[in-house]
Amino acid sequence: MLQQVAPGRYDAYESLLYALAEGQVWMLLWQGAPGSPDAQYGNMDVGGLGYAPCVTSAQELAASGWSRAHEVVSGRQIAASLFPDRYGLWLNPHAPGGGVGIPWLDLRRIACGLDRLPAGPLRLSEPSLELPQFYALLGQNAHRTPAVRSLRRAWVQPALGAPYLAIGLDLYDGGAAAVESARVMMRQSVGAVPEGLPVSSVAMSDEYDPVAMWMRASARPFFDRDAFGSAQPAPAHGYGYPPPHGGQRSGPAPSAW
Repeated sequence: MLQQVAPGRYDAYESLLYALAEGQVWMLLWQGAPGSPDAQYGNMDVGGLGYAPCVTSAQELAASGWSRAHEVVSGRQIAASLFPDRYGLWLNPHAPGGGVGIPWLDLRRIACGLDRLPAGPLRLSEPSLELPQFYALLGQNAHRTPAVRSLRRAWVQPALGAPYLAIGLDLYDGGAAAVESARVMMRQSVGAVPEGLPVSSVAMSDEYDPVAMWMRASARPFFDRDAFGSAQPAPAHGYGYPPPHGGQRSGPAPSAW
């Protein structure tokens, strides 16, 4: 899969992510031994973003000339370990062309489930669809749901797959009862959505979700309990996904995330 990845080949890159999720990598240890308290992965800075280097097989390990220790880790395990610190994974940096970088947002997808989260880079904007009945019903149900502080919205266009409407849920607390009441609110409201229009919800408290990050930065609430549900338009500009430009090696540019 590494040989098929190229700029703009999001289908091949997605297949690489699935292979990584099901496979394993040889992590390069800058110091310490596998399992020791002082073990530390290597560190690369590419485009101002951090990556941990690794190789994809014992053969690649030999070809890399790495003389320090290493440890073999499953793709899901290393993804879950790196993404909370906003570190990506760089595959085979010794290879011709410099290998392929996996940004931390894609490691988050691997850790949480590739089928559950949209494929990036994402294009995000204020929805242009007129859905007055849905927004009115959602606002009424939100008013009757005490756990909901505010609601935001975004139009999400993934790199692969159909675009969809995202509703950002800002709750007063993240307890199970509050989350369930918000789910009930959404179920009671989606019947007013035109047939065929996908709708998803995202927790505004999720500091790692790119849609929630865009909403916090660029979308004003269309329901705000403290403001008695006043609706205000949000600016329609992108967030965090500039087109690829210089400084990358191969594969999707880290700057695209």
